[in-house]
Amino acid sequence: MDSVIETKQLTKTYRVGEVSVEALRGINLSVRMDEFLAIMGSSGSGKSTLMNLLGCLDQATSGDYFLDGINVNSLNGNEYADIRNQKIGFVFQVFNLLPRTSALENVELPLVYDRTGRIKDPRRSAVEALERVGLGDRQHHKPNQLSGGEQQRVAIARALVNRPAIILADEPTGNLDTKTSIDVLSVFQDLNDQGITVILVTHEQEIAVYAKRIVEMRDGTIRRDLPVLKRRNARQDLAKLGAEEK
Repeated sequence: MDSVIETKQLTKTYRVGEVSVEALRGINLSVRMDEFLAIMGSSGSGKSTLMNLLGCLDQATSGDYFLDGINVNSLNGNEYADIRNQKIGFVFQVFNLLPRTSALENVELPLVYDRTGRIKDPRRSAVEALERVGLGDRQHHKPNQLSGGEQQRVAIARALVNRPAIILADEPTGNLDTKTSIDVLSVFQDLNDQGITVILVTHEQEIAVYAKRIVEMRDGTIRRDLPVLKRRNARQDLAKLGAEEK
């Protein structure tokens, strides 16, 4: 299976006054286009820095990063922004929804910045994205009319609307209770089953076990890279929780 992400000796060094801080130290990582990967690590481990580089939100100090076969280090500013907007969808801990606009309008917003003309009918694409996350009947609701889990589903739909190959999710369940977190994870598992690569950053082992593979980081390096042998199924766990509540 081809890799959608390949990094070779990726490093990132920050300057803090006269001091250099090595956030990443030679990261070699390969991610196939059908994977659901969890990146784990404590604060300062480098997981958020790696996520920013993979998402083309920041550039490496040295090393190579191939995204869908393209070496992003060789791109100019506009090309860098274009590959980010076309290939990657982002989901964050904070939903970042516009409060006075509907779910549909929030999802449609990224298409305003689409310069490729790939998506001919933005409104239809936004409706389809909401339907994929189970919110087809809530598209005209504003964020304050939606639960926390529904708001995160809107954020996931917004990440999907550009039809990306990869979803990058940074602590997407951090503000949610257990049941709502599992509900959101069921959406990611469904999307992964449909062929979208999902990369999830989390510090919680109980969240990471819904992925197919866990990369554990420490001090800017990958310490462990292992498949999840006892992967949890979010839909089954939701059904169990529902039965226990009755």
